[in-house]
Amino acid sequence: MRPERTGIRVRMRPRAVDEPHRVSSQLELLFDLTFVVAVAAVTAEFAHSVAGGHGSTGLVAFLQVFFAIWWAWMNFTWFASAFDTNDVPYRLLTMLQMAGVLVLAAGVPAAASREDYRAVTLGYLVMRVGLITQWLRAGAEDPGSRRTARRYATGIAVAQVGWVLRLVLTEAETLPPATQLPVFAGLVVLELAVPRWAERTGATNWHPHHIAERYGLFTIILLGESVFAATTAVGGALDGGHLTGSIVTVATAGLVLLFALWWLYFLQPAGEGLGARRRHSYLWGYGHFGIFAALAALGAGLEVAVEWTGHHVAASALGVCYTVAAPAAVFLTLLWTVHAPIVAEPVIRLVAVLACVAAVLLLPLAAPWLGVAAVVAAIAAACVVLVAVTTRQAAH
Repeated sequence: MRPERTGIRVRMRPRAVDEPHRVSSQLELLFDLTFVVAVAAVTAEFAHSVAGGHGSTGLVAFLQVFFAIWWAWMNFTWFASAFDTNDVPYRLLTMLQMAGVLVLAAGVPAAASREDYRAVTLGYLVMRVGLITQWLRAGAEDPGSRRTARRYATGIAVAQVGWVLRLVLTEAETLPPATQLPVFAGLVVLELAVPRWAERTGATNWHPHHIAERYGLFTIILLGESVFAATTAVGGALDGGHLTGSIVTVATAGLVLLFALWWLYFLQPAGEGLGARRRHSYLWGYGHFGIFAALAALGAGLEVAVEWTGHHVAASALGVCYTVAAPAAVFLTLLWTVHAPIVAEPVIRLVAVLACVAAVLLLPLAAPWLGVAAVVAAIAAACVVLVAVTTRQAAH
């Protein structure tokens, strides 16, 4: 294992792709903590939208803000896997990106309630300026990575001009409301295209096991946010004296469901597959947007389910159940989709996944007769069956 590089200034060089025992640094773990705040904010706002009967509107704002959170985290993660120097300039630029995350998190309520994206855009801009500076430094200090690094810096900068221009036109009311979502989608496509364009001049030296660990850690953060959201709702029921058997059932089933999803995610490590099939890293990395967003949305769904069983909310029982079922189904589907290309034989069989997803999506239809608590428990049970079947097959 290579000792951690420290010092006032260390020349930025690519780290070895086969560096033994590569693990997340303490700085990366601290960096992740700022995203806990951002994810908690966007999850809470989505839960409020669903509870208020505005789930579809809230979903659009949720996905937009969550994209900014995920993309900024992902870009830092892959850059750090290739060029982490752990020196003073690197640490200070990382702190700048952490500050941007907190600004973005502070702007989530305004974005969700009033479609005011000024603070979110500012926080995102701060994060991206820090990353642009990192890429410019990598290009200046490592001749072999210069063209790739400059392409990254240029592409990210162009995308940021687009985001700022979108905000300015929106504030000036010169961008019609009907075009705001298509413009957002176009800028997302531009952001996603930057790595493919930049890496044509030479692939960066990201470490497969390090990347797999970083994604696993973020998965645990999102699962933790779901536990926190459900716990907060139960705490509110306790304070109001509304604790019932249905609330206990939803809380217990939610914990079982999250544990089952955790079990499935970590059942087949991705490090070796990424190392052997690096060409599939884009599908694996980009596909995790849906996995991560589904876990965050699931936390909001469980929170609303607890609230629905405790007291009246505007959302219907069917709608509440689908805020739990749909994210779980998306998670299961994408988990198989992103892992299948990088492993010789997926541990989770497609037939079993499709059967579980079908059951999960059909169960909410029984909500008017069974109730929210029973449906959430049945969804958890379906995922537990998938875990049991998959674990048995993996053992054989």
